[in-house]
Amino acid sequence: MERLDREQKTFYTLRAQARDRATNRLLEPESEFIIKVQDINDSEPRFLHGPYIGSVAELSPTGTSVMQVMASDADDPTYGSSARLVYSVLDGEHHFTVDPKTGVIRTAVPDLDRESQERYEVVIQATDMAGQLGGLSGSTTVTIVVTDVNDNPPRFPQTVSPTEMYQFSIQESAPIGTAVGRVKAEDSDVGENTDMTYHLKEESGSGGHVFKVTTDSDTQEAIIVVQKSLDFESQPVHTVVLEALNKFVDPRFADLGTFRDQAIVRVAVTDVDEPPEFRPPSGLLEVQEDAQVGSLVGVVTARDPDAANRPVRYAIDRDSDLDQIFDIDADTGAIVTGKGLDRETAGWHNITVLAMEADNHAQLSRASLRIRILDVNDNPPELATPYEAAVCEDAKPGQLIQTISVVDRDEPQGGHRFYFRLVPEAPSNPHFSLLDIQDNTAAVHTQHMGFNRQEQDVFFLPILVVDSGPPTLSSTGTLTIRICGCDSSGAIQSCNTTAFVMAASLSPGALIALLVCVLILVVLVLLILTLRRHHKSHLSSEEDEDMRDNVIKYNDEGGGEQDTEAYDMSALRSLYDFGELKGGDGGGGGGPGGGPGGGSGSPPPSRLPSERHSLPQGPPSPEPDFSVFRDFISRKVALADGDLSVPPYDAFQTYAFEGADSPAGSLSSLHSGSSGSEQDFAYLSSWGPRFRPLAALYAGHRADDEAQAS
Repeated sequence: MERLDREQKTFYTLRAQARDRATNRLLEPESEFIIKVQDINDSEPRFLHGPYIGSVAELSPTGTSVMQVMASDADDPTYGSSARLVYSVLDGEHHFTVDPKTGVIRTAVPDLDRESQERYEVVIQATDMAGQLGGLSGSTTVTIVVTDVNDNPPRFPQTVSPTEMYQFSIQESAPIGTAVGRVKAEDSDVGENTDMTYHLKEESGSGGHVFKVTTDSDTQEAIIVVQKSLDFESQPVHTVVLEALNKFVDPRFADLGTFRDQAIVRVAVTDVDEPPEFRPPSGLLEVQEDAQVGSLVGVVTARDPDAANRPVRYAIDRDSDLDQIFDIDADTGAIVTGKGLDRETAGWHNITVLAMEADNHAQLSRASLRIRILDVNDNPPELATPYEAAVCEDAKPGQLIQTISVVDRDEPQGGHRFYFRLVPEAPSNPHFSLLDIQDNTAAVHTQHMGFNRQEQDVFFLPILVVDSGPPTLSSTGTLTIRICGCDSSGAIQSCNTTAFVMAASLSPGALIALLVCVLILVVLVLLILTLRRHHKSHLSSEEDEDMRDNVIKYNDEGGGEQDTEAYDMSALRSLYDFGELKGGDGGGGGGPGGGPGGGSGSPPPSRLPSERHSLPQGPPSPEPDFSVFRDFISRKVALADGDLSVPPYDAFQTYAFEGADSPAGSLSSLHSGSSGSEQDFAYLSSWGPRFRPLAALYAGHRADDEAQAS
């Protein structure tokens, strides 16, 4: 028998029959019985969704809901109080409470502080029978995490007391942007509640704003950086007030105080040996261009900024004054002229002055000086151009011939003012007059009507030009006036100079056409010269080529009367027929290559002269028929081309032999002999570098033949 458990099976169904024990007969129909299991409190409450983890913000008010826990009881909730649960706190009741019916956990105090305790373990118990005595219970542990709020301001470890200030040191030569040091304020909060910014609230000493502060976003440190140049001599110590404040402030906790803190930072500047300083660092000097050599231009001043105040020496950087136009006194810094000056040549000079410590030339500084050369009236005015004018023979009185202007290289401060007049030697010129227009120009007019070119065709008018000074300078220029013939409209037709003749006789269109023709002729000449040069270079390149890939033709001149005895046209015809006949027989003659069974049947080249001598000689022919030679050579070429055993030579040579009795002999270095002996080609090496490959080629073939024969 098993124990009944309602939680596993709530009822049972039974079927019963009544039978006669003696006969086993069914006495009545089968009956069904349902047996329900009545519940008793035998199951304790269970928390099925653990472990439980909740969170609550620190400083939350009392009664703030944290989370809800729920337990279940397997007993029958419809029967008695076995499944009625009540929740209570077994451990942690000083900080949290739980609702007995709902299981909602709430804060019991308003001052939960994450910085004091970040995590709480609370034990919650569930009891059935509505918490009555004898009820069963179950418990679970709830972990409650206290989350951070920004309730703590930043704090510097050192207070604002002068004895506990932050102290740093830095050299006075430190460049702008150099980090002096790092300072960090502490914040008990976590996360973004610790993000802070730093400011320099105030700074003691002269100048101010020598430093600036930035915030390292990774470490939340203040970085103090040099913002202005430091000077140990003027201020050896800087004291700044550094302030740290939270970036994010929760207004709910504003009553806790200001979320910022301050610290005093002392920066000591250490002395460094510095080069002299120019005061001012650059400048402008002026000097008259007529100043004598050694004249004072100006004085530069530099001093040692260090406390030692060492003496300073001066010099001019000669790279900026290559011509050594200026000199400087090494002790006083007085700049004087070293050479004569000329404003018209160089109106400005830029020089670099060096200042160095007397006992340490490595401590060097530079200053740029601009020296302006002041103008002095030392150049007389001159006519702007060599003026040349033309006037018609029938010119009228008062006719304007030429307007005169002048140039002056000087630049007076009040501007130029020039005066014009005829030279004293010719004040009353009967032909021309000079009028000063009062605007630094003058006009030349005719004095009378008509000129005679045959009497005088050129007039020279000397003009005196005077400037306003001081001192007053003058020069004389000459206006050349030519008398020309003009047409009725006043256009110049002819003068005694080529320029006027061309201007009168040629129109602009004709002049352009003439220039175009000259240009075309020049282009043609250049083209012809280029083609001739190209042709010569082409011929020279062909002459420089190797002997291969060339057709070489030799013409041997024979011995006169003996030529007619050596050759007979009919004999050549017979030789031609004989060669053709041998080719038809397919006899034992080899090809040019010497191999047996050559298909062409032509006689070997080495035997050709002997066969020619064996031919019958006939009477001399009065007029040789060159077509016979042409046909003979063409047929031989065709036979050689058709012979597959012939090696593929890249050159084709034509030889004509006029007989052995000719005293001139053969002009060809390659000749045929009646003997079958091999010729020695070693002499080709003495012909020069171009024939050495050919000699090596023949020497190689001979060595191969001798090796095969042996």
